[in-house]
Amino acid sequence: MRLAAALLLLPFASTVAVQAQPTSAASAPAAPIQYPATTRGEVVEEHFGERIADPYRWLENDVREDPRVREWVTEQNRVTDAFLSTLPQRAAFRERMTQMYDYERFGIPDKSGNLYFYTRNDGLQNQAVLYVRDGLQGQPRLLIDPNSWSEDGATALAEWKPSKDGRFLLYSIQDGGTDWRTVRVLDVASGQPTQDEIRWVKFSNLDWAKDGSGFFYSRFPEPAQGQQFQSLNENQAIYFHRLGTPQSEDRLVYATPDRPRLGNNGEVSDDGRWLIVYSSEGTDARYEITLIDLTTPNAQPRRLVEGLENDWSYLGNRGSTFYWRTNRDAPRQRIIAMNLDRPAELREVVPQDEATLDGASIVGERIIASYLVDAKSEVRTFALDGTRTGTVELPGIGSVSGFDGDMDSSETFYAFTSYNRPATIYRYDSATGASSVFAEAELAFDPAAYEVRQVFYNSKDGTRVPMFLVHRRDLGNGPHPTLLYGYGGFNVSSTPVFQPRWMTWVDKGGVLAVANLRGGGEYGQAWHDAGRRANKQNVFDDFIAAAEHLISEGITTNRNLAIEGRSNGGLLVGAVVNQRPDLFAAALPGVGVMDMLRFDRFTAGRYWVDDYGYPDREEDFRILRAYSPYHNIRPDADYPPILVTTADTDDRVVPGHSFKYISAMQQADPNGGPHLIRIETRAGHGSGKPTDKQIEEYSDMYAFIARFTGMQAPAAGGAR
Repeated sequence: MRLAAALLLLPFASTVAVQAQPTSAASAPAAPIQYPATTRGEVVEEHFGERIADPYRWLENDVREDPRVREWVTEQNRVTDAFLSTLPQRAAFRERMTQMYDYERFGIPDKSGNLYFYTRNDGLQNQAVLYVRDGLQGQPRLLIDPNSWSEDGATALAEWKPSKDGRFLLYSIQDGGTDWRTVRVLDVASGQPTQDEIRWVKFSNLDWAKDGSGFFYSRFPEPAQGQQFQSLNENQAIYFHRLGTPQSEDRLVYATPDRPRLGNNGEVSDDGRWLIVYSSEGTDARYEITLIDLTTPNAQPRRLVEGLENDWSYLGNRGSTFYWRTNRDAPRQRIIAMNLDRPAELREVVPQDEATLDGASIVGERIIASYLVDAKSEVRTFALDGTRTGTVELPGIGSVSGFDGDMDSSETFYAFTSYNRPATIYRYDSATGASSVFAEAELAFDPAAYEVRQVFYNSKDGTRVPMFLVHRRDLGNGPHPTLLYGYGGFNVSSTPVFQPRWMTWVDKGGVLAVANLRGGGEYGQAWHDAGRRANKQNVFDDFIAAAEHLISEGITTNRNLAIEGRSNGGLLVGAVVNQRPDLFAAALPGVGVMDMLRFDRFTAGRYWVDDYGYPDREEDFRILRAYSPYHNIRPDADYPPILVTTADTDDRVVPGHSFKYISAMQQADPNGGPHLIRIETRAGHGSGKPTDKQIEEYSDMYAFIARFTGMQAPAAGGAR
């Protein structure tokens, strides 16, 4: 895991079409809500000649440390819970969403020696369980069951990696949704943990020395007492831990104290000789690459790639010939070979294509390259000299992941998923090109009953933008309750993926629309650049244009259209609601970046300047000030109903963003809305959240937007 990737912000009884009822009682305005009184402070600061008020600055304080914030959270949740309890579809959504979550889920296997390690969730387990098989057809043996680690199910198995011979398993523990990890080691034969324990690990790759004597990891200095969930993350360094020794004896391998903002992560080369160090400063995939010779004691680091200019992803090596996926001189990525004796001389192996190269690996003697073609996956194979050898046939419109492996074996595994299909795991032989099913789920619905299609629309400046639409095949003419989802940032591509919450919405007669906004990576670096920093408004324009297209095509109306986004997508929702409150019937901003003038002061926020810019630079400040959700709420606007979601222990996007935003919204529009916030406890930014908490949260969210989009559907126990 390179640092930039780690920081970023997945039988029917009725065939009657369910249509929106825009004049029904279900879509009528709600009665005003008595919100809790929120103290307004007197903080006013001058930025480049402009006085900026921040009356809710005190809500940035950590809920664990400040009893005032803790009381505010309790009171807000009380009001929100009271409103949610009145929603007629809350129980129905929870019932159907539970059914949608109740399917067997498998992770992509990792082979070491003759052992196959993989995760499995039987359906409603709060956390996936780790299993191992001795041989491909061996009987599964349970290795780690994190469901026994805590009573509330909020302690998760995060990253894990077996040693090369499969004797030991390196794994990390995530508690309550935090980004911090505690790293442990398991003896695979006995199933018992060793005494090894590593702390203060975050955004770290974990990789074994080839001989299994220990592992490499990245950690930050221990934060000051009470600051572990809010302090900035700086001075990340790589260490080596030898098995059987205390962490205090771990050897410092690589650090950059003269450049504290660099994040440093290490990956061991396939032949075990080199530690490949990736150094980056933000969320952009722009790396310096350093090699450390692991066969030479106290070897001096060797800088292979200077400067933070391009993406570099190691694919494998034959001796001194290294293969990389890179965007150097190729904004849609290409594959090159580099001789360590002449690193400046790059040999092109697979040139840049019209499609975007999204991932690549070398398995046996084949390069497996995954491309995005209008945001859909296509997989091609090549010989090591770049000769095209074939295509991996996929079952339809969807997304692939996996294909990990090395040059010594032709065996690999991959997953295929789409909006109406949970991930199926396939075994693939790169020598023969044959795919076979390793694991697939039995479903409580027929995927063929749902249509997945792609449309294109023009944004404000004429840019052609793709959008996926998902709905029941028996759905009649519109308008329909519609949920529009977007992200639009950090080079993240919104590709087809199965989400039980989305399928529940679609199953109940709604339309799902997912727009591939600029700022993502669907069309390479140019698409990303067109939606960040000075160009960020393009993302909002793309999202607004998507909504207008759905309305102009008769799919929905502004009284039946809800929007959803999380993290950077929460910022998106907050911004477009401010800019076009008339366009939406309801909004779901989740764990959003809402204060664009202070985002860089907490935890991982400093990395995000790659996409957002620097608040302390006037040119960037002017842009951020113009769209910051917290700072652009107007008292004269008629805002749609809003349900903000966050978690009290989110240390990626600290919850103060959402706390301040909803306080400003409640104060500006006290009789509209409603404008509510749902604050989860012992949960973070999203990863590691137990299944039962996901079902509860998403059922509340979708019952909320159903109430305001006119969705008419049976109550719990009904046909749908």
